[in-house]
Amino acid sequence: MAAQRLYLDHAATTPMLPAAKAAMVDALDRWANPSSPHADGRAARAMLETARARMAEALGWRGHVIFTSGASEAIAIGLTRGQAKRVVTSPVEHDSVLRVTEGAERLAVDGDGLVSFRHSRAGGNPSPTLSAVPTPEMDPRLRGDDGVGEGCAVLAIQHVNNETGVIQPLDGLGRGDALLFADCAQSAGKLPLPDADMIAISAHKFGGPPGIGALLVRDLGLLHAGGGQEQGYRAGTENLPAILAMAAALEARTDWLPDAARLRARLDAGIEAAGGQVVARDAARIPAIASYRMPGLSARAQLIQFDLAGISVSAGSACSSGSLKTSHVLHAMGWDEAAASEVVRVSFGPQTSEADVERFLGQWVTMAARAGR
Repeated sequence: MAAQRLYLDHAATTPMLPAAKAAMVDALDRWANPSSPHADGRAARAMLETARARMAEALGWRGHVIFTSGASEAIAIGLTRGQAKRVVTSPVEHDSVLRVTEGAERLAVDGDGLVSFRHSRAGGNPSPTLSAVPTPEMDPRLRGDDGVGEGCAVLAIQHVNNETGVIQPLDGLGRGDALLFADCAQSAGKLPLPDADMIAISAHKFGGPPGIGALLVRDLGLLHAGGGQEQGYRAGTENLPAILAMAAALEARTDWLPDAARLRARLDAGIEAAGGQVVARDAARIPAIASYRMPGLSARAQLIQFDLAGISVSAGSACSSGSLKTSHVLHAMGWDEAAASEVVRVSFGPQTSEADVERFLGQWVTMAARAGR
């Protein structure tokens, strides 16, 4: 009898929590358009606004919550409809950020993928050297001469990298007057939110359903309005069942990261002992995500062999892994093409067990031994 499949791709999407499923099913029986003026619509509106408040409470967020179809839409709204016209970001961001900030200034990163203010790129050309901790006087690109507007930059940086798990110390970036847009798709519901002006989150990363997320905004004056729903900042009927499920997932989450840290430490040690390489080994990383290099075997070949063994992992971002391109994140961290093409990502969820890690490690060691012959 074939072994049950082992799912270790939670950074791509993680199974819905029971509480989220129950909330969604219940909402499907009572759903109406929250914008309708009749009694059913008003009841739906009340549930929607209650869910908004519940989410803010669960996340410890004191600003506004705009519901979206996911983190990608939240990123697009925040970075293309913001009052500030200039965006500064980094080359290790998620594809959804890089797509909407094409041509923007990109800060360099060090070998662990951490933002460095010593060098940057603007339109692909090197810019002058900057201090490691910029202030409005040191770095004119982050200066807010006119408050929110043309003179104020938006610094768009990912809180937790979706490929390496590296945690960006956003609260210590020394961003001066720049607004901070934090992509928290991989950290919301797991780590405390950073002190940011705008935050993107995605429900299916923390046990909610796919196709729903939110843009958290400190002050709605940071955005240009552009829709008939969500206080005028988004168009489209709100997906109330998914919203209620997302709120339930945030409230139901448990503190499983300490167990994940123990499991990942075991996996890190086992892979290194077998001749593998841990990406960003010494950096602060969220326990749920890790990337590993298997010298001598391409990531594509690894994915096929793991899949045949009943194990689901990925290479790079799930949003771009189908392109078969080598990770832009690893390239930005200084990895050459050959080494970067041998890296796969493993990501844990609340249900991941010690037996799961041992099963994956056993398969990895077997594959590595064959590749090294």
